[in-house]
Amino acid sequence: MAGTNLPRRGIISGINVTPLVDVTLVLLIIFIVTAKIVVTPAVPLDLPRASEGQELQVVFSVLLPKDGRILVNGSVVANQYALEKRASAALKDDDTLRAVIQADGDVPHREVIAILDALKRAGVSRIAFGALPIDPAEGQAP
Repeated sequence: MAGTNLPRRGIISGINVTPLVDVTLVLLIIFIVTAKIVVTPAVPLDLPRASEGQELQVVFSVLLPKDGRILVNGSVVANQYALEKRASAALKDDDTLRAVIQADGDVPHREVIAILDALKRAGVSRIAFGALPIDPAEGQAP
């Protein structure tokens, strides 16, 4: 049997990390050098000062709970005609009046539309709709 004088090498089981470290250090140096170039100086701003805030706008709140009552800004109103009178009086005081209708989910749509019509007849043009919060005791999901 003829033999060779070459040394026997085993299977290489490890990863040579030297090139990986070299590439990582080169990338780190490149990032450090370019980071100095990319930095932009802070722009000085002279922001305006506010001595007074804006006035809060009065909202004409109409609540329609499921028991059938009509509440305007927390007080009970007899019917939609009385609501119309109160809305027109409030509109005379503030021509930028905004009305928010908050109706319970069990209130029929016809009642909500009747309230909407009463506000329109009174001359209120800015009307929004809201929702009453769900009672956590009822256990309903939003």
